[in-house]
Amino acid sequence: MGEGRLLRRAIAADMLSSVIFAGPPGTGKTTLARVIANTTSSRFVSLNAVLSGVKEVRAEIEIAREQMTLHQRRTILFVDEVHRWNKAQQDALLPWVENGTVVLIGATTENPFFEVNAALVSRSRIFQLRPLSEAELRRVMEQALNDPIRGYGSLKVTVEPDATNHLIAVADGDARSLLNALQLAVETSAPAMPAPPGTDVTVSLAIAEESIQAKALLYDREGDYHYDTISAFIKSLRGSDPDAALYWMARMVASGEDPRFLFRRMLILASEDVGLADPQALVVVEAAARAFDRVGLPEGQFHLAQAALYLATCAKSNSTLGYFDARASVEAEVSRDVPRHLRDGNRDKEGFGHGEGYLYPHAYRDHWVAQAYLPSGMQGRLFYTPSRSGYEGRIAADVERRREVQLSVVTDDDIEQEILTFSPPQDARERWLVRLSQSRNELVQTVRDRVFAAADLQRHERVLIAGSRTETLVWEAVRCVPEGLVAALVDDPKLAEQIAFHAAKLDALTRPLIMTPGASGIDPEPDGPPGEWPSRFELIIGRNWLHRRGDRVTMLRRAAEITDRIVIAEPAAGSASRLSEVLSDRLALPDREILEKAERRIYDDPTDAAVNWGPSDTGAWLSDAGFEVVGMEPLTNVSARVISRADVTGWLSAEGSRLGAAVTEVAGTGAAEQLTAAILAALGTESVPWRSVVALAWGRAPSPGR
Repeated sequence: MGEGRLLRRAIAADMLSSVIFAGPPGTGKTTLARVIANTTSSRFVSLNAVLSGVKEVRAEIEIAREQMTLHQRRTILFVDEVHRWNKAQQDALLPWVENGTVVLIGATTENPFFEVNAALVSRSRIFQLRPLSEAELRRVMEQALNDPIRGYGSLKVTVEPDATNHLIAVADGDARSLLNALQLAVETSAPAMPAPPGTDVTVSLAIAEESIQAKALLYDREGDYHYDTISAFIKSLRGSDPDAALYWMARMVASGEDPRFLFRRMLILASEDVGLADPQALVVVEAAARAFDRVGLPEGQFHLAQAALYLATCAKSNSTLGYFDARASVEAEVSRDVPRHLRDGNRDKEGFGHGEGYLYPHAYRDHWVAQAYLPSGMQGRLFYTPSRSGYEGRIAADVERRREVQLSVVTDDDIEQEILTFSPPQDARERWLVRLSQSRNELVQTVRDRVFAAADLQRHERVLIAGSRTETLVWEAVRCVPEGLVAALVDDPKLAEQIAFHAAKLDALTRPLIMTPGASGIDPEPDGPPGEWPSRFELIIGRNWLHRRGDRVTMLRRAAEITDRIVIAEPAAGSASRLSEVLSDRLALPDREILEKAERRIYDDPTDAAVNWGPSDTGAWLSDAGFEVVGMEPLTNVSARVISRADVTGWLSAEGSRLGAAVTEVAGTGAAEQLTAAILAALGTESVPWRSVVALAWGRAPSPGR
């Protein structure tokens, strides 16, 4: 409900669309509805699904139609415990939600995706409320004790610390349970109720223990607790935590879960999450399931435990999911012919040449030979990605080596990458030919994944993304904070327009704010929309934001004023590959020395902000700006790159080329053209290993008064 967050903006603008509040008891679902009722200019109606049926719904709908027709006034219909309505009752509401006669606010303690009509869910925004933390429950309790009107502020109530801790612990995130227990404890401890103002009331631990009962273990084999507990069990197995796996399994068995259901889920996990990392996992679980069928309970619990422990402790891989990538490709693309050399030659070899050109693998060394097996136009597509775990880790190197050779007989892919830091300005990015398909966009994906791992975002937070090459980060942030806000300061106006174009397809409350930065580099342009731009963010992400600027610390100090956390990812040009490095064994010594000296003129320039720093310097920038540095990590990617003729001539011979100018300074007029010819002769058509480095650092802004 904080400044800039989605729900607050919708309520303040009176633009609320249909929503469903889902969460455990006592987390504020009904309270939120009351906030909306006290704020909106629309007619507000409240129904309880336990007490109301189709008759009451139709009566309210009729009034809502009259209000809309005669007074142009919307109706907001709040339905508490909406999951208690059956399908027919929910269907009675659907047409009026669709045509806008009513705006639905539903509240439920169940999973709305299972318990609420799918059509209603699809037309509503889901807000998931979590149990309150101990600190939040303590604030609720203090407010109740201090409020003289709605609480016990007129009395002198003393709740002993042990009693406070007990009430909060047993309430287990439920504010209603805590307040009911507090009310019972205070009013049974007072001499009489209502007590005169100023009455001393003391709540001891013993009274607190009598006032609140421990919650019973809830487990409904058809409800959310069933699905949540099996989910916890599966995720514990996947996460290789045997203790948690045994706990959740014991909880389900003790609650009466069918052990065969548990074995069925473990059989799925043995292929989905273990797979080829340990092919024996499927054998062990199947054997345990068969043994359980012969033995039964209670001794069969040993077989359950053995299967669970094996899955929790063995190596993991989800490479079998590659099948579904292949399936999606089949469903999305047009039908493709089987390549001629793979067709059945027994019937049509003579007439149509089927099978002609097929290479029989057993006739070659190691029973393998490189040839195309995918249809034309799909060569180089990857569906299977071997993990580095267990058995699969032992075969991964062989799989990748074969792919490298395989790609030499199929069409190369053109992949767009960043131009070299010392190349001249160009109208379009240089295109790199990459033969190793597993390196495609690897660094971009790695940066995105590591940035958001360091960010540790919550769904309601406000995020500012600044710099260039930010498009993947913007959309990932939009997915991570559906109830928060994403704002972006994009250096390139064309890229900003492109992101804004795609953002326009989202609804007004969820689309990111896109602006170009003002002079400070951290604030939007002065003519930006100040009413929409938040004054504070929980997180700032900087990508390609600081590395070319001389005022890095100044920008970061401004960032510390408006954020709690920061993550920066900057390309460390000085740590990346250089031509002289990758061509060291291909160039003649005089040419290599000229190239090395020219590169040193560029990379050793202490005044060039783009290259005069290394990955470890990012932590110093944050520290100098007042941030507490939490972590630093250099992200290194080595890919096989085919350097084209256009690359070499652009770097050395094009007008304005930095490298070409440096070569001329070192070796004189005409040296750049001579070096270009030497490099092209040395390169040929073979790829070279090319290293890229991104410096990642993240930290926290100092707390007030620290």
